[in-house]
Amino acid sequence: MIYPKDFIETAEGLIFAVVAQELEQGKVLCFLRYVKEATGWKKYDTAEANALLKGQHPDYLHYSSVLDAHLHAVAVTRITRHHQPRQRLQYVMLSKELDTVEQDLLQLCHLFQQQGLDLIKVGVTGSLLIGVQNQNSDIDLVFYGRDAFHEARAITCELIRQGHLQELDDSDWDQSYQRRSCALSYGEYVWHERRKYNKAIINGRKFDLNFIDNETRLESINYQKCGTATLQCKVTDATRAFDYPAEFKVDHEHVDTIVSFTATYTGQALGGETVEVSGLLEQVEQGSKRIVVGSSREAHGEYIKVIQNQNA
Repeated sequence: MIYPKDFIETAEGLIFAVVAQELEQGKVLCFLRYVKEATGWKKYDTAEANALLKGQHPDYLHYSSVLDAHLHAVAVTRITRHHQPRQRLQYVMLSKELDTVEQDLLQLCHLFQQQGLDLIKVGVTGSLLIGVQNQNSDIDLVFYGRDAFHEARAITCELIRQGHLQELDDSDWDQSYQRRSCALSYGEYVWHERRKYNKAIINGRKFDLNFIDNETRLESINYQKCGTATLQCKVTDATRAFDYPAEFKVDHEHVDTIVSFTATYTGQALGGETVEVSGLLEQVEQGSKRIVVGSSREAHGEYIKVIQNQNA
C-alpha cells in the first residue's frame, strides 16, 4: 500500500513525494521533490520540478480529473524503490551510529513513547526518509490513524508545558511565515498556528506532526470549477481538519464544505467557529458546492481564517 508522505523513486534518479492514497489510471499522484545529480540528491522547489519534468520527463506531468488539478504522477510499474516512513523510523531506532538529526529524532520518539504513544503508528518523512538530512534539517513525523495523531498533539502540548520541548520563538515563526507566503497577516498566521500543537522545537530543531488517514476512502467525485468566492460561514464539523485534503463542514446557504490542499490551512478552525474563506468555488453534478483553498500549491490569495472563535 502506498500512502501520502511516502516517497517513490524512478530509474531516472527522481524521487517523488506521494500526495494521495488512491491510484489514478494506474498511477500514483505525487510531486517531484529530489533529483539525483553528480553531487548527490538535490531538493527541487515547485517551479524547478515542473520545469525539469516539462523539459526532460513530460510523461510524469499529469492532469487529475478527480482533483481537477495539474500535478505529477508515476505509473506503479515505473517505481524502482518505495521509501516508507515507518520502516525508515524503525531502521533509525535500531541503528548504532546516528548523526545529530537522527539523535534528535530518537530522543523525540522516546519522549512520545514515555507518554504512552505506540511508535508502530509513527514514521518519518522528508529528508530523513531518504537519508539526505543535514545539520539544519527539520524533523517531519507522520502518524497513521486519527487517534495516534491527536494523541501526539496532546503529548506535544504537555511536553511543552513540562519544558521537555519548546514552542517556536519569534524567529522560527517569522521563518515559517516567510516560507508559507500565505494571504494571512503575520499575526493572523501565528495565532492560528500556535493552537494546533503540530509543530515544536527539540534541541533547537523544529519538528512537524503530520496525519495520514490509513483508512480506505471510497468513491472519487469529479468537481467542476465555478470561479472564485469569498464568504463567511460557521464550521459545523472539523473532524477531518487535519486530513489531506483538510475538510470543514459548514453551515452556509450555498456551500456545504471547505476543502484545503495546502498545509497552511490544515487544522485551521474548530467546530463552532465562524470563518472567512476565500478560494475556488466548485460544484458536483448533483449540485452541491464546496470552496477549495490551495487550488495551486502556493494558494496565492486564498485563505481560511477564524473571525469568531469559541472563546470570543
